[in-house]
Amino acid sequence: MVSNPVHGLPFLPGTSFKDSTKTAFHRSQTLGYRNGYAIVRRPTVGIGGDRLQFNQLSQAELDELASKAPVLTYGQPKQAPPADFIPAHVAFDKKVLKFDAYFQEDVPMSTEEQYRIRQVNIYYYLEDDSMSVIEPVVENSGIPQGKLIKRQRLAKNDRGDHYHWKDLNRGINITIYGKTFRVVDCDQFTQVFLESQGIELNPPEKMALDPYTELRKQPLRKYVTPSDFDQLKQFLTFDKQVLRFYAIWDDTDSMYGECRTYIIHYYLMDDTVEIREVHERNDGRDPFPLLMNRQRMPKVLVENAKNFPQCVLEISDQEVLEWYTAKDFIVGKSLTVLGRTFFIYDCDPFTRRYYKEKFGITDLPRIDVNKQEPPPVKQELPPYNGFGLVEDSAQNCFALIPKAPKKDVIKMLVNDNKVLRYLAALESPIPEDKDRRFVFSYFLATDMISIFEPPVRNSGIIGGKYLGRTKVVKPYSTVDNPIYYGPSDFFIGAVIEVFGHRFIILDTDEYVLKYMESNAAQYSPEALASVQKHVRKLEAPASESESKQTEKDPGVQELEALIDTIQKQLKDHSCKDNIREAFQIYDKEASGYVDRDMFFKICESLNVPVDDSLVKERQGLTLLPDWNAVV
Repeated sequence: MVSNPVHGLPFLPGTSFKDSTKTAFHRSQTLGYRNGYAIVRRPTVGIGGDRLQFNQLSQAELDELASKAPVLTYGQPKQAPPADFIPAHVAFDKKVLKFDAYFQEDVPMSTEEQYRIRQVNIYYYLEDDSMSVIEPVVENSGIPQGKLIKRQRLAKNDRGDHYHWKDLNRGINITIYGKTFRVVDCDQFTQVFLESQGIELNPPEKMALDPYTELRKQPLRKYVTPSDFDQLKQFLTFDKQVLRFYAIWDDTDSMYGECRTYIIHYYLMDDTVEIREVHERNDGRDPFPLLMNRQRMPKVLVENAKNFPQCVLEISDQEVLEWYTAKDFIVGKSLTVLGRTFFIYDCDPFTRRYYKEKFGITDLPRIDVNKQEPPPVKQELPPYNGFGLVEDSAQNCFALIPKAPKKDVIKMLVNDNKVLRYLAALESPIPEDKDRRFVFSYFLATDMISIFEPPVRNSGIIGGKYLGRTKVVKPYSTVDNPIYYGPSDFFIGAVIEVFGHRFIILDTDEYVLKYMESNAAQYSPEALASVQKHVRKLEAPASESESKQTEKDPGVQELEALIDTIQKQLKDHSCKDNIREAFQIYDKEASGYVDRDMFFKICESLNVPVDDSLVKERQGLTLLPDWNAVV
């Protein structure tokens, strides 16, 4: 049995297969010609293109062919002819390197631009290493453009070197005839050529743009597709349907600003807005009914339309990207219309139903916009500086032109010429001050205190006015809330501190006791008892001393009789005030006593009716008359 060499099956009918990939069944050509001679070749493939194994060279034949030198058969090979010389103007003909660059030019005589960016193309011609600079023509630029530098070899430095293509690259500055060009990019041919020559190119840069040219560029024309919105249907559906909102404009942050109330109407038929002003009686404003006429309100403007003269021209759809619609008016939100911010705080029932049906918003409560008055600011006074009274200094903080503090006129009228006098001693560690005595005068009309020190001869201390009329602050009171000495603080044994000096009350007059008994509610029982006890102690010795003095000193009796006589004569005299003023002038020490010669001299100058007998009696008087008792 003969097997099929291809499939390994017996060569029998039904077991042989035809290879569908074989299409050629001719015999291989074994005759050929080489160098004009006919030679015979061994066939390498059989019928159908199958490779013949028995016609291949053996390993020995292959080794023999490998070791056989062709020189022995064919001789020395001929030398190849040298390459033809190609000059540079032929090899690099029409090969040009192109670079994109720009330079900056100052514009000194223009208010619209300070500098100008001019874009150029730098061409490098490889055939003769020449260069040229050409500026592309910009339409309506007003600048002579085109060829800036004609084709020539350009000097690189002062030594005579010229620019070569090895000196050019992206991202470098080159100076040509005093102008500095910035190379930013190159074309594809230039990039391939420089890389083939081993030059590493810098990354490309972005071309600088001229700001004035960009400003003058016209915006691109936009085409708007007509909307398929049916305005007629909207008009017929929402005719006479208006949304009403109540809003306020709060301008209290600015000077003379106020909070004003407005009514905003939104017409559903054409999406227009109207703002009406709410007037109140006697508000002082002209009765203009409308703040803004009925019109469509732009919400978002086009970027270039921000400087659009809205007060002169009417805004169209080309300047507006979005208009205000009904969904922009919500209770509790702010709305900016024509530069004013309106806060919507309420709406009418129809508006609430519309928002519930259209947008599903059910919660639209009224917002209380009534401002509560802020609590009064407590006025704080600056600290007391120590000059004058606290009430006087505080008036400078209440008004630009200070006024005198208000006085209790009724108290001044009731207590006019009422003075409480006390005798006090100075509490001091200095021995010379222990015998000093002072007369305190408390004026009930003004609550002021004056201190007088009676002069004592040969004491070495000048007597007289120790303290003028003023209010004296208690030592434990504060500067902001001063507490002054009052009548209840003066009693026998009380310590009065006056501006750092301590005084002890030793004695009072009878008027003080009468005042204290008539106004016992103002004094403590201990203070009243101390004065009463002191007066009682002085009454008994005083009566005894008076009786003894009248017996021993007849001059006192004569002086008292003289005073009584003068008082009777002055009872109906009309110029008692002038007499008092004259005695006050001559009583410089304010002691209440004057010299007897001065006493009668004053009476004569004022035409006081004094009998001659009284004048004769004065020669025998040796005591000082008390002019207070006379007047």
